[in-house]
Amino acid sequence: MSNIISIIIALIIFSVLVLIHEFGHFIVAKKNGIVVNEFSIGMGPRICSFEKGGTKYSIKCLPFGGSCAMLGEDEDTVVEGSFNSKSVWARMAVVFAGPFFNFILAFVLSVIVIAAIGTDKSYVTAVDKSSPAYEAGLRKGDIITKYNGTGVSIGRELYLEDFVNPLGSDNVKLTFIRDGKKQRISYKPEEVKKYMVGMSYNAGDTEATIGNVTAGSAMDEAGAQPGDVVVAVDGTEIKSGDELQKYIEENPFGDNTVTITVNRNGKTKELKMTPQYQTVYSKGFEYNLARKRMSFGRTLKYSFVEVKYQINTVLKSLKMLVTGKVSANEVSGPVGIVSAIGDTYKASKSEGAYMALLSLINMAIMLSANLGVMNLLPLPALDGGRLVFCIIEVIKGKPVSRDKEGMVHFIGFALLMVLMLFLIFNDVRKLL
Repeated sequence: MSNIISIIIALIIFSVLVLIHEFGHFIVAKKNGIVVNEFSIGMGPRICSFEKGGTKYSIKCLPFGGSCAMLGEDEDTVVEGSFNSKSVWARMAVVFAGPFFNFILAFVLSVIVIAAIGTDKSYVTAVDKSSPAYEAGLRKGDIITKYNGTGVSIGRELYLEDFVNPLGSDNVKLTFIRDGKKQRISYKPEEVKKYMVGMSYNAGDTEATIGNVTAGSAMDEAGAQPGDVVVAVDGTEIKSGDELQKYIEENPFGDNTVTITVNRNGKTKELKMTPQYQTVYSKGFEYNLARKRMSFGRTLKYSFVEVKYQINTVLKSLKMLVTGKVSANEVSGPVGIVSAIGDTYKASKSEGAYMALLSLINMAIMLSANLGVMNLLPLPALDGGRLVFCIIEVIKGKPVSRDKEGMVHFIGFALLMVLMLFLIFNDVRKLL
């Protein structure tokens, strides 16, 4: 039953995201005098439809997605009101509008979530008094605005930077605000030798869900996967990320084999691993990841920050994928996303319907930003690919042959379908 609910919720979220995307194309096309033959909700055979203003508005039987079919969009036909009859700038606006509306949706949803539960401002929660950070002048309560050259406003931006660019022997450079005054410090991170397991997990009073597993680490060799929920360590029950953190602090890892019990898609698995003795670098301070409510004006400001964070997360993740820092096996497709939505729903429903709804909205923010970014990638068959052809037209002063452009998009679409099949196979393999 819970799997059915997860699928239904995922379909609703996907449908809203795609519908808003297509509505962006639709509204800008209409504003530019382009004839929209049909604007549909859903896919497949029509259930019902009506016409208004030269456009057929349809509801189709498959309850996901939607479409905006413009006159002459994929043809050489240039007649009054057709897509290709408009200036290249008008066409670029129409193409860009879809992803842009996904960013608008992410912003609106961010306002809802931040107004309800706040956000995680990037201030220091603790500083080790024996650390170089303390000697350099960092104190609890300082608000970090720049970390190693990257601007930050929320704790998750610090976390993302830590994940993408782990500390090495280079100096840590911080800009922070204390009592309204901006200060800058630079210091050598402390070199620490300790036993490491190679995983990150969410903090707080929610389930201890594994976020990342370092390739070649003890947890990787034990078979841990992102999304696994830690429920016990050596027989001690773990109910939250905070409990896991407390357990590790009270029972530091050594060279003994540790049994980590995880919940993976409703099934309990025991993972046996031996921590690896490694040299790591400590920045000497901890930062805030807890959300706190704020004024409406600040809610609007931090909603922009939230969308920026989600966009940066996608871009940096893609960079890590291309450079080999992240394995292709860690990328999720439709099945994996449905599973993640289901896990989010199950993890939050124990806190009540209100928190479950906010958790799902938070997931929708991430997915909407993802959809916007991915569609703007300069790849054939995507909006970004169409924008590339428009830019070529601007440079050359004439459009690329529609036949050539159509062939490129067709090949691109075929490759995307192959990629989709790989992702689905990868998702199913993870579930087994």
